[in-house]
Amino acid sequence: MESLRRIEQIIEPSIADMGYELVRVQMTRGTPPTLQVMAERRDRGPMTVEDCADISRHVSALLDVEDPIEEAYMLEVSSPGIDRPLTRLADFDRFSGFEAKVELRVGIDGRKRFRGRLTGCDGQWIGLHLDDAPEGADADVRLPFDDVYRAKLVLTDALIAAHERAGADPSGADISGGMPA
Repeated sequence: MESLRRIEQIIEPSIADMGYELVRVQMTRGTPPTLQVMAERRDRGPMTVEDCADISRHVSALLDVEDPIEEAYMLEVSSPGIDRPLTRLADFDRFSGFEAKVELRVGIDGRKRFRGRLTGCDGQWIGLHLDDAPEGADADVRLPFDDVYRAKLVLTDALIAAHERAGADPSGADISGGMPA
């Protein structure tokens, strides 16, 4: 986990200077393991394969110099895609009104998994209108952002229509297979 934070610190300024925002850095198991870097355009335009390739070249050069990963690995750069992960507090505001799945590290009243319509955020709390609230129970919940283990948008017709109206490619661009590092 600490090594991923270090990688973020190394690559984020360069990615920002290029006009992108870092969405997520993740290492997956495998032989060799894969370093996944997910980014999006700051202007919210659709990511292209060329965007991913440009980021990949810059990130690869930075990581070659800093060398924060001791073992051999593959580098994979991709866009978040339409049913994207929600990794930053601002994502929960940006996608307010859309359906999401949220999983917490620590349960609330014995529950860790939630699904519903995002209602934004308030400080360090995210709002969610639950699909499956019991009869008579409040369907609106506040979840602590710091306890979010993972969250992502749910692919719905409304989400697809919003992406199409915005001119974004719902499938997202992806360079898979990566580059040996």
